[in-house]
Amino acid sequence: MVEKTKNYAVKNLDLAEEGYNLIHWAEDHMPVLMRIREDFEKNKPLKGFTIGCCLHVTKETAVLMKTLKAGGAKVALCASNPLSTNDKVAAALAKEGIIVYAWRGVNNEEYYWCVDQVLDHQPNITMDDGGDLVTRLHTVRKNDLKNVIAGTEETTTGVNRQCIMAEKGELRYPIIAVNDAMTKHFFDNRYGTGQSTIDGILRATSVLIAGKTFVVCGYGWCGKGVSMRARGMGANVIVTEVDPVRALEAVMDGFQVMPIEQAASIGDIFVTVTGNKHVIYEAVIDKLKDGAIIANSGHFDNEINVLYLDKKSKEYIEIRPNVREYHMNDGRTIYLLAEGRLVNLSAAEGHPSEVMDMSFANQALTAEWLTKKENIEKLEKKVYPVPLEIDKKIALHKLKSMNINIDELTKTQKEYMNNWKEGT
Repeated sequence: MVEKTKNYAVKNLDLAEEGYNLIHWAEDHMPVLMRIREDFEKNKPLKGFTIGCCLHVTKETAVLMKTLKAGGAKVALCASNPLSTNDKVAAALAKEGIIVYAWRGVNNEEYYWCVDQVLDHQPNITMDDGGDLVTRLHTVRKNDLKNVIAGTEETTTGVNRQCIMAEKGELRYPIIAVNDAMTKHFFDNRYGTGQSTIDGILRATSVLIAGKTFVVCGYGWCGKGVSMRARGMGANVIVTEVDPVRALEAVMDGFQVMPIEQAASIGDIFVTVTGNKHVIYEAVIDKLKDGAIIANSGHFDNEINVLYLDKKSKEYIEIRPNVREYHMNDGRTIYLLAEGRLVNLSAAEGHPSEVMDMSFANQALTAEWLTKKENIEKLEKKVYPVPLEIDKKIALHKLKSMNINIDELTKTQKEYMNNWKEGT
């Protein structure tokens, strides 16, 4: 059963007390966002704006929602993945008076019902993670586009979708690619995904990583992070790639690189982090060795061809929470984690709070930036980077929270960097 009212739909409001404790922990480990909240409480820069959010409903997201509300915004939240909602956090947000429609394990119909509930609040700014909110507005809910001035996007998959929309002239309002901020993808994608993916695999399986052959599909920022952490735990890491530059980088970083079908027969653990479809496809599944573990840390659940896995197996059993044991027709056993969905959020808690501190600081400050008429007037219906001054401001705040100081350019150095005449 799900508890529903006009302003929330959550699993159980009685879970709120535990949710408060989780949010309190996150607040203690997100100093940059808490500093922004203090400023928002004083100045109310978001007053009069409604922000519609489709994000993973985690303790860190709760800190962002409370910060946006402190800034004067009306906030409505739904989940961006069927398995990424923490029901305790959702209950706590509902009790705090934040509009939220999210519970773990929604089916496809329920998922889009929650998205529609958020859009019923007529947001002026969208805050998306994966692009489902934006896509819904551009397809089923086109009449609501008139209320939207701009949006932000949290992840690579969503940015890719919205760039395609912009290229085809189908994007109806400007989007700021929060994912591409340096303080986001350098840290969230690399250190956050690296640690939380390993965390999800360990919580689900409790296997020993050391000595295993660990295959990472994709060597973008997320793949770099997963590869780094797997090697740090003693795994023999293989990287598969389609981009020659990234493949070369992986080689130079000391990893083996080979085609996925070659890696299929020797890998013990596989993780997809590409943002593409059927990365572990039919021929790969046919070659996986007995006992192989496969997981996905990309946004959508289509990186592993789960339908083919179902087709080629006699049955599967839920051998552990978030672990399906497939009994293949040819006698092999294959383990699929978290139904092929985001293993770091489905089987663990997602990124550490310290990392999400920077990601969500970008979201909060970008939302503030978008409320200023002089900024909106500059933007066409395209995808834009986070303004550099926001990125640098967040980095400085983060350094200060860690009691780290850095140098500043001297007057002579500034003059030198702005003068092309001085040479040998």
